[in-house]
Amino acid sequence: MLAADEPRNVEAALDEDCWKQAMKTELESIEQNKTWEYAVLPKDHKAIGLKWVFKVKKDPTGNVVKYKARLVVKGYA
Repeated sequence: MLAADEPRNVEAALDEDCWKQAMKTELESIEQNKTWEYAVLPKDHKAIGLKWVFKVKKDPTGNVVKYKARLVVKGYA
């Protein structure tokens, strides 16, 4: 896989330093903004799943500007 390609899963992303850095940046942002907090689930409830979404941001000439990783909630679950 070339780094300019978007990985299809976390395992593929973890093979590239650029994607690992993008994931680290996303987790730091979540922590800094206090977006989430740990909580104890009530009995008989399940946690909502998470999914990583990867995008390569390019300028109009096609040069890679940024590797972006987002940790999103599976709201449909």
